[in-house]
Parts: sequence; C-alpha cells; structure tokens
Amino acid sequence: MTMLGFPRSDGRKGIRNTVVVGYLVECAHHVAREIAIPLRDRDVHVIGFPGCYPNSYAETMMERLCTHPNVGAVLLVSLGCESFNKYRLEYAIRESGRAVMTIVIQAAGGTRKSIDEGRAFVAEQRALLDEMTPVPMAAEELVVGTICGGSDGTSGITGNPAAGRAFDMLIADGAACIFEETGELIGCEHIMADRAVTPDLGRELEASVAKAARYYATLGYGSFAAGNADGGLTTIEEKSMGAYAKSGASPIAGLIKPGDIPPRGGLYLLDVVPDGEVRFGFPNISDNAEIAELIACGSHAILFVTGRGSVVGSAISPVIKICANPETYRRMADDMDVDAGRILEGKATLDAVGAEIHDLVLGLGSGMRTKSEELGHQEFILTYKTFEPIGPACLPAA
Repeated sequence: MTMLGFPRSDGRKGIRNTVVVGYLVECAHHVAREIAIPLRDRDVHVIGFPGCYPNSYAETMMERLCTHPNVGAVLLVSLGCESFNKYRLEYAIRESGRAVMTIVIQAAGGTRKSIDEGRAFVAEQRALLDEMTPVPMAAEELVVGTICGGSDGTSGITGNPAAGRAFDMLIADGAACIFEETGELIGCEHIMADRAVTPDLGRELEASVAKAARYYATLGYGSFAAGNADGGLTTIEEKSMGAYAKSGASPIAGLIKPGDIPPRGGLYLLDVVPDGEVRFGFPNISDNAEIAELIACGSHAILFVTGRGSVVGSAISPVIKICANPETYRRMADDMDVDAGRILEGKATLDAVGAEIHDLVLGLGSGMRTKSEELGHQEFILTYKTFEPIGPACLPAA
C-alpha cells in the first residue's frame, strides 16, 4: 500500500496537514473554538491548556503537539495575563518551520476582534496547506499508539490481542508502536520485564508499574470503573491482562514518558503516572488524556479498543476504533472501524483482524479517514502533571 505524507523540516512526515488553534488558558477557550468553527470540517482542530498557573509538563505537551508531524500551521490564543510562556511556545513552533501567529485577546480588543483576526489567519493557512504536495512515506516512518477504554469481558479476548497482532506487524514493517497506562498493567510488570531488550530496562518497567500501584493506593482508587464490572470484568488483574494483550509479542525496546518521541522503530511503554508525591488527582481522568499523551510522543494514529462502546476521537491524529464485543458493534457500527467481535463468534481469526487493523493504519496515509473523523470528533483534554526525565536505561538502543 502506497502511503503519502506531508514533509516537515525535522525530517518527519505527517499523514494529516492540520491547522491547530491552541488556547493557552481556559479564558481563551471560547475564542479559540469560535475561530475554528467555520473550518472545523477542513482539519482545523482546537487544543489547549486550561490552567492559569504554569506547569512544565503542560508546556512540553503543547510544544510537542503544536510541532507534531500531522500539524502544518498553528494559531495560539492567549488572554494575556495567564502564566503560560506563549513566547517560548511560539518560538519553538516557528523554529520547526511552521507558520504561527499569537493573538492576545486583551491586546486585540476583545472577543469579536480576536475571532475575526484569528479566522483570517486560519483561512489563509488552510488555503496554503491545501496546496502542499505530499511525498512518498514508508511504514517505518510511522508512530502508532494504542489505548483501550470502555473495556468489558470481551476486550482482552478479541480487540486487545488483535491490536497486539497489528502492533507486531507494524513493528516488523519498522514502525514505532507505543502502549500505555501503567496503572492498568498492575500484575503484568514481571512479564513485561522478561520482554525487555536489556535487564536494566526490565527493572525500569517494573518500577514504573510499582509507582502506579503506589499512586493509586494513596488515592484509594484503581483504574477499574463501574462500567468495567457491568461488562463482566471482575478484578484489576483481569483488566490488566486484557490491557497488556494489546502490546503484542515484540520485544520491548524502551520506556518513555509524555512528550518523549521514540528514537526508532520498535515497541515502547508510555509511563503516564506522574512522578513525585500525589499532587494532581487521578493520573488520567478520561481516555482522551491518554490519547493526547500518545500524540505528544509523535503518534500519527491511535488504535482504540472498546468493548462497552466509546465514541471519542481526537484532535491532530486519527483514531481507529476497534470494537471487541460483537453486540456493541452491531449497536454502534456507525462509530466503529473494526469488528473484532467476529473472533468471538468464530467468523475471523486474531491474525486476520490484526492484519485488517494493520492495513487500516497504512490506509490512513493514503487518503482513508476513520469513522471518528467523519463524525467530526476532535476531543482533547490536558491537565496538570509532573514528570522527571527518563534515564539512559529507559532507551538502551538510543
């Protein structure tokens, strides 16, 4: 399958050519949304950080997202008195070769004037990006993330292992693949350590899950929702085994944190639980928080496995929805890209569905769009966290 990508100055290529409108405080969210509305069906996406007080994690996330290979131009929307370092973010975007403009609402004269100014810039950039000619792109240039949400008793039997088979195929193609949510891998840390390419990396993998267990124990909370129980899951260990299945069987090449970009192809675990003391509440308050972190690590596309049924998509990178439960698929087919429930009914094998998912990922680079894109889903959320830099044992091949 021939893929085409949009070249960026850092050598990466994007499978989308999105204009991002990024708000830098919640007070600017409405203006940003109004700017994007007229062109929201033409790959103009709203992202942003709602907090007024500074946070290095959020600043790193916004920089990685605004310079993501799927992004072609950026409009930043500031109220004017927030603490976000808009000048540093604008500089980083400009240095990446992308067109960027910052609107400061207080200086521009308020809501209407800011919206008018922003819409003019976005329309101009959209027209310029539409004239770009894509170039050939290889599968080894892809970064693909995976999550699961709305899990039930079928997720670990069909959808997650099928996503894992797709990961193995993509890694064989040379792609980088990222699985996540250390809080949903409790009990699997020793199995993962055995798959690590070095013993030191194995110890880092175990430590990341132990950190997640301590974090949740302090909160008196686990990554196990009422909907999981209603869907037939019984314990966090059972849910963990299902979540682990979507990592496939390839060797684990590294451990990264939000905003870290895999240096080469292979399989990576994304540690999403904050470092240090428990300060910011639940590590991920929704599936879209995890999706944003996977995208900040360079993911061109996201594989999303659901059993109960989830309708969310994402800004910046398309989401392929893999439905594990055949009954859910029949009820919500308009939102689903893959019916992995066929495995449960004996109508398809894990390898066949894995190959279907693999081909869908490549298809995104040749003009195909996902159901969530067609429906206009562009969910996004970014909250406060804190992380320490990864050590050399985390990326032994770098």
